[in-house]
Amino acid sequence: MSPSESKTVDMTKHTILIVEDEEAIRQMLHFNLTRAGFKVFDAPTSTAAQEYLAQTKPSLMLVDWMLPDISRLELTRSIKMDPDLSSIPIIMLTAKSQEQDKIAGLDGGADDYVTKPFSPRELISRINALLRRTAPKAQDESVSTIGPISVNSTSHRVTARGEKVKLGPTEFRLLKHLIKHPERVYSRSQLLDRVWGNDVYIEERTVDVHVRRLRKALTESSCDHMIQTVRSAGYRLSNEQE
Repeated sequence: MSPSESKTVDMTKHTILIVEDEEAIRQMLHFNLTRAGFKVFDAPTSTAAQEYLAQTKPSLMLVDWMLPDISRLELTRSIKMDPDLSSIPIIMLTAKSQEQDKIAGLDGGADDYVTKPFSPRELISRINALLRRTAPKAQDESVSTIGPISVNSTSHRVTARGEKVKLGPTEFRLLKHLIKHPERVYSRSQLLDRVWGNDVYIEERTVDVHVRRLRKALTESSCDHMIQTVRSAGYRLSNEQE
């Protein structure tokens, strides 16, 4: 389907936007995701994806590492910088298996990655896990505060020294967890369990990538020092100087 058809989207279902230039892979993904109950839209280029996003906000995006026009990194970074789109979870589809390539993708805005070749069942499992992790939870307490940082779980807004802080969905969940347990040190594996969930398949080093993103987002308000590294133990949120 083309971006011009997106106005017919049934938003009572989760919608997936596939950004992939190889037609055979797009068709395979479209078939399997539709069969799994998702509403699916395809974009063969970054430009087509941007046209779609100008009209409709999908529940999740699958983005190929190599795209023929605007690079995948440019696309994902532009999405994460747009306040209306930054909450969209992004899974990167990549043939690159080296750790530095995966980290580059995560640094560029992806929330998870799947290495080609992959099974449709694994991909759908990852999509469902990411959608569960990013879904708002009504039972959460509304506002948590430590020092100059406040997190509103209902509106998904973060402020630091009274100024709004823009965070991606994973960084938001990470900060929300840490702010509910101030001063407590969590190892990478504990954070993966509590923030990502125990049904994910990502490496512990992924936590470091999102901690760096969170610190960067808090730099402008001079609150980045509050995300502290405890050597050989993990991370904590503290209003005390290290």
